Amino acid sequence: MPDRQQPDPRESRTSAARLVRHIERGFDHAFGEGANPLRQLGGLAFDLFWLVALTGAYLYIFYDTSAEGAYASVERMSSGAVVGGAFVRSLHRYASDAIVVVVVAHVLREWSYGRYRGFRWFTWLTGVPTPWLVLIAGGIGYWLVWDTVALFVATAVAEWFGALPGFDSAMARNFLDAGAVSDRLFSLLIFLHIGVSLALLLAMWLHVKRLTRPATNASRAVLLGSLAALSAASLIASAPLPPPADPTNLGGALALDWFYLAPFAALQSTSPWHVWATMAGLTLAGAAAPWLTRRARSRAPAAVVDPDNCNGCRRCFDDCPYAAIEMAPHPTGRGQIALVDADRCASCGICAGACPSSTPFRSDARLVTGIDLPDLGVGLLRDELQESLEARRGAPTIVVFACQHAAAPGAAPGLMPIGLPCAAMLPPAFVDYALRNGARGVAVVACPPDDCEYRFGAQWISQRLAGEREPRLRGAVDRERVRLVYAAHEDSIPLQAKLAQFRHDLDGLDRAQQAAAGGVGLSRENHDGATIH
Repeated sequence: MPDRQQPDPRESRTSAARLVRHIERGFDHAFGEGANPLRQLGGLAFDLFWLVALTGAYLYIFYDTSAEGAYASVERMSSGAVVGGAFVRSLHRYASDAIVVVVVAHVLREWSYGRYRGFRWFTWLTGVPTPWLVLIAGGIGYWLVWDTVALFVATAVAEWFGALPGFDSAMARNFLDAGAVSDRLFSLLIFLHIGVSLALLLAMWLHVKRLTRPATNASRAVLLGSLAALSAASLIASAPLPPPADPTNLGGALALDWFYLAPFAALQSTSPWHVWATMAGLTLAGAAAPWLTRRARSRAPAAVVDPDNCNGCRRCFDDCPYAAIEMAPHPTGRGQIALVDADRCASCGICAGACPSSTPFRSDARLVTGIDLPDLGVGLLRDELQESLEARRGAPTIVVFACQHAAAPGAAPGLMPIGLPCAAMLPPAFVDYALRNGARGVAVVACPPDDCEYRFGAQWISQRLAGEREPRLRGAVDRERVRLVYAAHEDSIPLQAKLAQFRHDLDGLDRAQQAAAGGVGLSRENHDGATIH
């Protein structure tokens, strides 16, 4: 049998990944997969950013950028003297806190699933500065209020930076002397607050630059639910406003926002150098993570294009989830040809499944397609399918094309599993080919659409089998003998139940067809005597 095996990615699942998956499943039961915020953290972060930007723009209209008027203007907004001021300020505050939670949760989720290695290195690396930019923007925002918390932030920043070479630790005196705090300071803070926010937006744009159709918005259910929760919190508990800053009185307890001000609080119990070292260590570890593990250094080969078989149809270009394919003039001068950026390629095979030349019905002794994976090619897939069906000729067999990131179908009588990097690597013609060559039925096992390892794999294979996307499954194929099954990698037992149901449905279909033909004899189930457990 041809060797087209890859290391099983299921074996590399960590305990952290299993824990996160367990938590996600709990949210699935509570909200449904389509409205589960844990599956849409990236899009939700974008939505919260725009909410903070809009509420901040409203607050800026009434903000006084002077040393004397800064606190007074915030107090007017909080007291209701400005229409909607208290609500908008609270919404701005709570949405900002929510961004911290969402960004941290997003980082931890992607890390636990190992989605920082290989072709994902650029997306991960551009995301590393994002939490720091969020904290900087938020810290400056607290400074603008010029209350007791703002004075604490100002003196802590002075102490923090004062530990670095070239900075004068005595600059903290600028905030301990009321006469030294000028209007220019608040103009500078506004400039920095907006500038850092724009830098954050740039980092977010770079973060999704290598994604096709990036999810920069959460679903309507998640967005409206988040907005409702934040609005309710803003109405029930308005954001507090501490007393105005008094450089002559630095004592007393402060109610700190731990989402943003934890590093400053850490300065009180340790040294500035410890805080700098911790932040630098986290940043360097995050930046180096894509190249630290053995698995990260052993990438699967990227897809390759065969100029003789590429007709420039653009299907691979349209279906690639990571914008790893671009079109260029064909070397022959006729039409276009696909070009693969090996650095971006996920080696998922979705492009091979989209190629019109990836059909097993071609008479070529060696099947060469327009675009393919060099070590897990469509030609090897046809050879494996042919040899496996030939070995089981006469026995009722269900061919199971299974994504290697979904649940494993396991070994069971009557099943013939064939692994794929992604379910969407399967050209629909292979379903027809398997049925014509003796398969009793064909099951395609994919990740759930909301949790697809390669973003669109489950969606593309579903549309292709339904005849809604090229390449389409032929209309003449008996759809009752084809079953698309969604099963996350932990769902091996539910998958077995779904495959058993498919086997049962095929039994009924066989009996109905035999009765319609007037045939008499044993059903295939009785002939084989095997069932799936």
